[in-house]
Amino acid sequence: MMQSLRIAATGMNAQQLNVDVLSNNIANLNTTAFKQGAPAFTDLMYQNRIAVGAITSNAGTLAPTGLQIGLGVNVGSVYRIMQQGTIGNTGNDFDLAMSGRGFFRVNMPDGSLAYTRDGTFQINQDGQMVTKEGYTVDPAITVPTNATDFTVTGTGVVSAKVDGVTTELGTITVSMFTNEAGLESMGDNYYRETEASGSATDTNLAENGAGTVVQGALEQSNVDPIESITRLITAQRAYEMNSKVITAADQMLSTLTQMS
Repeated sequence: MMQSLRIAATGMNAQQLNVDVLSNNIANLNTTAFKQGAPAFTDLMYQNRIAVGAITSNAGTLAPTGLQIGLGVNVGSVYRIMQQGTIGNTGNDFDLAMSGRGFFRVNMPDGSLAYTRDGTFQINQDGQMVTKEGYTVDPAITVPTNATDFTVTGTGVVSAKVDGVTTELGTITVSMFTNEAGLESMGDNYYRETEASGSATDTNLAENGAGTVVQGALEQSNVDPIESITRLITAQRAYEMNSKVITAADQMLSTLTQMS
């Protein structure tokens, strides 16, 4: 009977983590380019009281199913769903939304590269295109002080009018990964490359599935609020059911103790 207490406890722990993941998704409902997480549950090891296919008689008959008792549930991983978020207009010429699989490259203060889908860019004191934290975009794009009519095409070509003449300022290139879900989240909408993600492949926009950029817009979070609330209620009910199992097992133990 004590086994049921342990099994129900694993269920409560798993649903608690499930609620944690859902809470993070809901909290980032309005976070630019946020990608929601989804826990993957796995059953724990089994106690084999009668092995499947065990010999059950001298005649050589076999147990067709055996007798296996599961020991609970575990969360095997939290998978990041990299589905494209809705693109919403902002009216800011320096905001860029990525439509496709590409990631913007950003130079971090320690000299490493980080990757992001958040195209909330601005211009610093030197005219360089930077993130909201002031990290420069790679490759570098510098906008002259007297530039007007800043324009970014879908393929990443950046231009502006300088002294009334349209001048090309550079081209935004992006990176792609074999397994985007394997990127490590750094916070502040940045990711870093890992062995699981595979090495970054630098590519031009509109090539190899990298997608295009939309000027004056940002990619929104891909969290569906209705779906998230539904999953949250389901997790809550599952947690309550596991707690009821513990209550029932405790009552049965109390009955057994009184009988003895």
